Amino acid sequence: MIQKPFLLKIYEAASMQRWNDQIRTVELTELDKQAHKMIIAYVLGKCEEDFGTKGFDWIEVIEAGIFEFLQRIVVTDLKPALFHRIKEDKKKYAQLNEWVYEKINPIISPLGEDFCRSFKSYLHDTKRNLNRRIISAAHFYATKWEFDIIERANPKGYLIKEIRKDIREKQKRYHDLKSMQFLLNSPRLKYFINICGQLRFQIRWSHLHRAPKTSVLGHMLLVAMLSYLFSLQIKAQGQRCVNNYFTGLFHDLPEVLTRDIINPVKRSVEGLSELIKEYESQEMQRKIYKLIPRSWHASMHMFTENEFADLVSKEGLIQRDGRLIKATDELTAFLEAYLALCNGIQSEAFKNAKQDIKNRYHSKVISGVNFGQIFSAFD
Repeated sequence: MIQKPFLLKIYEAASMQRWNDQIRTVELTELDKQAHKMIIAYVLGKCEEDFGTKGFDWIEVIEAGIFEFLQRIVVTDLKPALFHRIKEDKKKYAQLNEWVYEKINPIISPLGEDFCRSFKSYLHDTKRNLNRRIISAAHFYATKWEFDIIERANPKGYLIKEIRKDIREKQKRYHDLKSMQFLLNSPRLKYFINICGQLRFQIRWSHLHRAPKTSVLGHMLLVAMLSYLFSLQIKAQGQRCVNNYFTGLFHDLPEVLTRDIINPVKRSVEGLSELIKEYESQEMQRKIYKLIPRSWHASMHMFTENEFADLVSKEGLIQRDGRLIKATDELTAFLEAYLALCNGIQSEAFKNAKQDIKNRYHSKVISGVNFGQIFSAFD
C-alpha cells in the first residue's frame, strides 16, 4: 500500500528546478514538466486510439509515465544533456538504472512485488514499442514547449542556438508517429495543450506563502498517479484504472477558466459552489471542447464534470471510483499543508486545513483504501 515515505518522495519533484542555467520568466519545475508530458501523452494516445493503431495500450502509457517520473526524481542531479549522453551507452545506462532501482526500492516496495517487478523491467528493457515512443514524444513536446518560453526571454543567450538545433533534430525522430503528425498539423490540439500548460502558472494556495509551491497542473498529476496506484491496490481492472488516472489528471482543468478557488471561499456564500460549477461547465463547452475532436467529448466530460461521483455501467461494473479520487485530492491538499508547516511556514490556515482534512478521514475506508491509516502516519 502507499505509505508516508513514498508520498513525501514524489513531492520532491515540486522543488526540482528545470533550465536553471537559463533566464526564465517563470519557474519551471520537474513536477509540472511531467504533468504536462502526460497531458500531451493523452492527446497522442487518443489520436493513436482513433487511428486504431495496433499495439496501443493505455495501461502501458500510464505506467511508463509513472516509471519515468520515479526515475527522474532519483537522477535529479544529472543535467538532461548528460543523462541523454549516458542513455546512448547501453552498459552505462543499465548500471545507472540498477542504481536508480536500488535507491528507490525501499520507498516503492510497499506498493507490492508486481509494481516493483514492472518498474525494474521497464528500466532494463530499452526496446521502444509504440507506447514508450508516445511517452518519449510527449516528453520531447513538453521540453520544446518550455524551450519556446526560454528562447523568447533570451534569444541570443548562451547555448540557445545549440539547444534549438538539438530540438529540431530530435523532432525528426517522431515524424513517423501518426499521432505526432496529426498534432503538429492541428492548431486546435496545440491550443488545447497550451491552455493545459497555463495551469503550470496557477499556484495552489496562492494567497499564502508556501514551500514547496505546487501548481494546479502539478497537483493534477499527483492526484492522477496516486489514484492509479490506489486502483492497483484494490485490484481494479483495465478501463477502471485508466479512467481513475485520467480523471485525476484532468479533474481541475476547468480552473484554467476560473482560477484555483479555495474551499473556504466556495463555502462562504450559499450556492456559490454550485454557481462556480455551472459557470465552469458552460465555459468548458464554449472554450475547451471546441479544441478537441468531438469523439473525445464524452471522455473529457467524464474526467472534468462531476469528477467525484462514482460511475457504474448498466451492467453494474464500476467505471470510475469518484469517491476514491476525491479522497486522493484531499490527501494531496493535506500533504501541501503538512509540507508547508514542516518547512517552517507557521500559518493558522495551513494548521487548520491539515487538521480539518485529517479529522474528516479519521478511520475512513473508501473504495477499499484505508485512508485513516495513511493519515495516521503523519501524527
